[in-house]
Amino acid sequence: MNERVVPFEAKMQKSVEALGEEFTTIRAGRANPHVLDKIKVDYYGTPSAIQAVANVSVPEARIIQIQPWEAKMIKEIEKAILASDLGLTPSNDGKVIRLVFPELTEDRRKELVKDVKKKSENAKVAIRNVRRDANDAIKKAAKSNEISEDEQKGIEDEIQKMTDKFIAEVDKMTDNKSSEILTI
Repeated sequence: MNERVVPFEAKMQKSVEALGEEFTTIRAGRANPHVLDKIKVDYYGTPSAIQAVANVSVPEARIIQIQPWEAKMIKEIEKAILASDLGLTPSNDGKVIRLVFPELTEDRRKELVKDVKKKSENAKVAIRNVRRDANDAIKKAAKSNEISEDEQKGIEDEIQKMTDKFIAEVDKMTDNKSSEILTI
């Protein structure tokens, strides 16, 4: 692989990884503790992840159990969950908070799949933008005689193959997440 291509490959890889992280926060009817990853709780004036102030477990397929290490954190955690866009109402018994994931309706599943496809399209656009930037950099290098026309063509082919590889990876991730959501 040409050393001029490496930084662009890293940028494309980051786009794919960011999409994977976004997909983990989309709930698919089953309880997944990763839906809490982006929620921050006020812990003595410091925004902290729920996992940093409590034990998070999944005792049943559709229940997330959050057991704060300090009892007074229950109110803060509940407040953060209610303020988030999870659409779940926490319930607590004074020691433990439970999040019950309702069974997804068919309409809601289709809505989530649309959301997955939209996020996937955004990732593809980001990858194509990196391809455009890479091609521009190569054309510039060719114009200033840093590389020959043959090298330019070879590098552009390499960039296109790399783009195709990452787009295919995004498509595969999208298909997997969509089928996970649509599986009852």
